[in-house]
Amino acid sequence: MKVLIVEDERSLALEMEAFLQKAFYLCDLAFTARQGQKMMEENQYDFILLDLGLPDKDGLHVLQEAKKCCPGASYIILTARGDLEDRIKGLDLGADDYLPKPFSLLELQSRMHAISRRKSGLKDSLVALGDFTVDLSKRAILFEGQEIGLSRKEFDLLNYMLLHKNRPLTRSQLSEHIWGNFSDDDYDSNFIDVHIKNIRKKLTAYAPAEWLQTIRGIGYKIKI
Repeated sequence: MKVLIVEDERSLALEMEAFLQKAFYLCDLAFTARQGQKMMEENQYDFILLDLGLPDKDGLHVLQEAKKCCPGASYIILTARGDLEDRIKGLDLGADDYLPKPFSLLELQSRMHAISRRKSGLKDSLVALGDFTVDLSKRAILFEGQEIGLSRKEFDLLNYMLLHKNRPLTRSQLSEHIWGNFSDDDYDSNFIDVHIKNIRKKLTAYAPAEWLQTIRGIGYKIKI
């Protein structure tokens, strides 16, 4: 999933980027409100992590404007401010959560997972898909307790579709939100199709996977 970090404290921004990349997120960095707003106008993000104390514009104003160009993103406010009124304003403007500085990166990741599950209607990290079980926390898919060996990219693709269950996703949406605008492999037009084919092949060796559906002329979806 794609994350925009808007944080003027460079050491913290780089630390967050390194941590989230290890957790398989794609990260863009902005150190000013102006940089962040430009990125939001040009890209769609799954998460925007927004510092309130930016040097060129108040983070609350950035949040208000960001909701117009990235309405589908989830927003977490990062703030050193102790003022309860600012936190309430941020939530009223549409932020999904806030973290007071200093914060644990593990807590940040946990809150991101919780927001994703809540927005997708998933109550916990174990999700049943036909005869299979997806463990979101362990990044694994199981059949009768046995883990099926998906590659990192294959699981990322399955996970993203699951978090947007019952919603058709285009190939370009899947490519952008899982691998960036272009894959780090040699890109071609059937890149996503090849990964879906490989996932189906691995799953159907154990049981049918009718819940993984092709939407003709559009892309793919998980139906549950």
